[in-house]
Amino acid sequence: MNKAIAIQGIQGSFHHIVSQDYFGEATVVEECLSFDETVNALLSGKTDTAIMALENSIAGSIIPNYALIDNHNLQIVGEHYLDIQHQLMALPGQTINDIKEVYSHPMALLQCKTFFKNHPHIKLIEDKDTADVAKRIAKNNLKETAAIASTLAAKIFKLDIIAKSIQSIKHNETRFVIVKLKAERNLKNINKASIKFQLDHKRGSLAALLNVMSDCKLSLTKIQSLPIVETPWLYSFFVDVTFQDYKDFEKAKAIIEIMATHFKILGEYKNAKV
Repeated sequence: MNKAIAIQGIQGSFHHIVSQDYFGEATVVEECLSFDETVNALLSGKTDTAIMALENSIAGSIIPNYALIDNHNLQIVGEHYLDIQHQLMALPGQTINDIKEVYSHPMALLQCKTFFKNHPHIKLIEDKDTADVAKRIAKNNLKETAAIASTLAAKIFKLDIIAKSIQSIKHNETRFVIVKLKAERNLKNINKASIKFQLDHKRGSLAALLNVMSDCKLSLTKIQSLPIVETPWLYSFFVDVTFQDYKDFEKAKAIIEIMATHFKILGEYKNAKV
C-alpha cells in the first residue's frame, strides 16, 4: 500500500481502528474531517483507497454516504464490521460530576443518549469527529469538558476514561466499506455484491425483482431506498446480496438489467460475515 488510506476523522477515530484492523497497524492514514473530504482525497489522487462508515446496528444507514458512493461512481472493494464501544473521557482527575459539556459526533451522541438521561447537568454538543474532540481537550487542557470516543483515542491523547461503554445498546456494531475509484476483481474471493437499481412505478415490480434474486440463489442482506431527487415519490434501491457461486450472481444480474430502468454495480467483494 503505497499511499495513505483516507479516513473520516483523525488518529484514534473508529475509522482509524478499521484501517489498522483491515490493512495492519503500520498503515498510514490521510485524516479527513468529513466524508466529502474523504471522497475528495480519492478523486484528487491524494489516495487510492478510502474507508467509509455505511450503517450502524443502532442508528441505521448513513444515507449521505450511499449518495457519495453512487454520485462519484466509487467501487466498494471490501467491508469490515467493528464493535463500537463509546468511552466517556476527560482530563486526568476529572469525574462525571465535574463535566458540564460533552462534545462528539452526532452519531455517537445518538447512540449514547440513554446514558445522559441520568446526567441532566451535562450539555450535549455536536462536533465533527469523536477523536478530534479528545485531541482538543488534551491540547487546550479543557476542564469540565468530555469527549465520547474510542479507547485508542484516550490512549493517544492521554485522557482518563470516566465512564466505559456508555452506548445505549451494548452490542453496537458499525459496518464500514473500503472504496476505490476502480476495482481489481478476483472472482475467487467474491461472494457479495452491492447494487443499485430503479424500477418502473408499477405494482409488484419490486417483488418480481426480489423473486428473481431468490430464484438465482442470492441472499438479500440489505435493502435501502433513496428518493430520486428529480422525480418526486420515485426511489432508487440499494441492495446487498451474497451468493455461493458467482455464476448465480451473473445470471441474476443479466435479468435485473432487463427488468430495471437503471442498474449499477457499486461493488463486488468478499463478505466479511460468512
